[in-house]
Amino acid sequence: MDFLKQLIDFILHAENHLRWVIEHHGMWVYVLLFLIVFCETGLVVTPFLPGDSLLFAVGALAGQGMMDIAVIWILLVVAGILGDSVNYAIGRWMGPKVFHYESNIFFKREYLAKAHAFYEKYGGKAIVLARFVPIVRTFAPFVAGIGTMEYRRFFAFNVFGAILWVTIFLFAGYYFGQLPFVKSNMKVIVLAIIVVSILPIAWEWFKARSEAKKTADPAV
Repeated sequence: MDFLKQLIDFILHAENHLRWVIEHHGMWVYVLLFLIVFCETGLVVTPFLPGDSLLFAVGALAGQGMMDIAVIWILLVVAGILGDSVNYAIGRWMGPKVFHYESNIFFKREYLAKAHAFYEKYGGKAIVLARFVPIVRTFAPFVAGIGTMEYRRFFAFNVFGAILWVTIFLFAGYYFGQLPFVKSNMKVIVLAIIVVSILPIAWEWFKARSEAKKTADPAV
């Protein structure tokens, strides 16, 4: 429970926490951010790590001159590409047997099922689109590996998706994070980003429930 509280606090106040890291540990903030993005995209056991909102907060700090925007952009793009590549490799190595694993605190089988459905629906484009959907972002490359998607094709979507994802949110924070309204309502902005990013999942959940009710009640 304490971990969950700390995680939520970090996500909602990422800008303040990162500012503290910069002030006390300087350049190590680049290493920290690289590891967060790499783990969030590269390890199926860490889908809870922040993504879109973190990039926005980092961009806002870069806009204040606390980080080099060019350096952090390159680092996070590379982290995203490497993360997806590692996730793909793990999925290809583990294969379909992973679907038989029981859910536990580190691994949720239903998350994998959602990512698999997302991948089946959108094909190769899912690798790009998944970048903008929490949880699915972590599992899509893993599922691509399980489905033995050709690596060259996967890598092309991987690179394009990482560049698009990091660029949009990082530079949104860089250019809009300095606006008085945004600076004074950063927590609200972060919450808004999180809500918007999970809308696709909420919509799919709503459709699944509606279809299940129709199937259960033929009279509908």
